[in-house]
Amino acid sequence: MVKVVANVIRPNNVIEHQGKLWRVVKIEHTKPGKGGAFNQMELQALESNTKLNERFRATEKIEQVRLEQKDYTFLFEDGNKMTLMDSQTYEQEEFDKDLLGSQSAFLQDGLVVVVESHEGRPIGATLPPHVVLEITETEAVVKGQTAASSNKPATLENGVRVMVPPFVATGDKIVVRTADGEYVERAKE
Repeated sequence: MVKVVANVIRPNNVIEHQGKLWRVVKIEHTKPGKGGAFNQMELQALESNTKLNERFRATEKIEQVRLEQKDYTFLFEDGNKMTLMDSQTYEQEEFDKDLLGSQSAFLQDGLVVVVESHEGRPIGATLPPHVVLEITETEAVVKGQTAASSNKPATLENGVRVMVPPFVATGDKIVVRTADGEYVERAKE
């Protein structure tokens, strides 16, 4: 752990506060007309998922936690568990899919999963920012409707529903952002 001033903390950093580990979700920097600047931080507890809003003075020292990050390759899932292969030693390890949160819907064979751990205990995992998936079902385009900027629902090969532009059809491959499941663009083949 490293003591740093509150101003250098960014979203997704992990800090120790009140004896617990917290992931910084949002930060709002405020400089009131009177008094010193401060940072309003939305924190999420890593163990219990509870949230906390805390205010830190800009020059206040905070314990920033350094996490170990290790690359794994996704092999398969079984219920609420996922089996990953260490990219360096080729050893297989089993992790809870809860480490990924809502991103677990985007797991695919061979996908790189970065597992974050603190003192040897896994506390989180992330996927690449984008994945390519095929659309298995969407509505046909109605003639004359293509000029409208309204999106239509589509179901992806993993069962996730997303909103796509009218020109996207069943069978097309699209790029999806794993953080929020939003359509990015049609996949370049």
